[in-house]
Amino acid sequence: MIRVALDTSALFVTQAGVARYIRGLLSGFAEMARPTITVQQLAWKRENFGYRQPQRALKTVYRDVMWRCLVAPFQLRGLSPDVFHSPAGGYVRPGRSIRWTMTLHDLAVFRFPERYRPWHRHHSRRWARLALQADRVICISQFTADEAIAMLGIRAAKLAVVHNGCDFHPGAPTPQECRPELELPAEYFLFVGSLEPGKNLDLLRQVYELAASRGVQLPPLVIVGARWAGVPGEGRPPSNWHYLGRQPDTVLVYLYRRALALAFPSKYEGFGLPVAEAMALGCPVVCARVASLPEVGGEAPLYAPLGVEPWMAALAEVGRNGNRRRDCIEAGRLQAQKFSWLRCAEQTAAVYETAVLYPR
Repeated sequence: MIRVALDTSALFVTQAGVARYIRGLLSGFAEMARPTITVQQLAWKRENFGYRQPQRALKTVYRDVMWRCLVAPFQLRGLSPDVFHSPAGGYVRPGRSIRWTMTLHDLAVFRFPERYRPWHRHHSRRWARLALQADRVICISQFTADEAIAMLGIRAAKLAVVHNGCDFHPGAPTPQECRPELELPAEYFLFVGSLEPGKNLDLLRQVYELAASRGVQLPPLVIVGARWAGVPGEGRPPSNWHYLGRQPDTVLVYLYRRALALAFPSKYEGFGLPVAEAMALGCPVVCARVASLPEVGGEAPLYAPLGVEPWMAALAEVGRNGNRRRDCIEAGRLQAQKFSWLRCAEQTAAVYETAVLYPR
């Protein structure tokens, strides 16, 4: 039995994809019929979700300077693990007697540094380079693994590709749903994601503006995600857009199941959880063949190049072509079966085993 210490600090500072990843891993470990590992959590358990200053900054400084550098290493030694897993950044560095596994989600901070605050750029780059010192590096897609080799110079032998799971996996119990309090259009496209420029919501704004200028009636767009400060500067949103903000999973399930399609024009993804979630819940996907999305989507999505004309045509087609939608739904459910948290946990446990045996 291998003793593992898992850094779960991200659960207390974000509700984005890395938090889903950690929760998914923990649920997968709990499902394993014949577990080969025992998992203990290491975290500074102080919630820091808000953006009110200086409270957020003070908590961040304490966590990154005091806890991670001074307190956490002491706590980690007390756990006596065989393997320490850093699943979402951070700088807790184990001693030489503890094998170190890291998860690399993407290298967006290198590809698109303008999308990040200076503090975030500095720390994210430092953390990514620490992957060179880890015993094993888990990449959530082959795309990310290829980027790690090309941009960081990590040896392929040190890498392991372990795809994310999906919270709404077709083989899991039927997820509960809840209708949102706001009134929904009878038909709509759905956008899910953090509303930062890399998610490319601006492309959809241009698509809707072009459609209106040509007299083309596109169904309304329902948007789920935290509204970042930069999005309003991209231009006035169309009148038939509906911002729902962050929503619980029960509402998200309701929206996926009834949307004409998930419109996901992201420019860069290390995995693309909304694509897997939509496919699992029978929602067609429109996205581009960029980054990891073809790897996750397979042949299920309707792919469109990242341009206004192609996206207007793709949305119009999926909105009016019932046969195309049914084909996307059927192919999507099959593709989504590949992404379970149990499978992710089992493959991650295998990486831990390899890390213990891996020669330094």
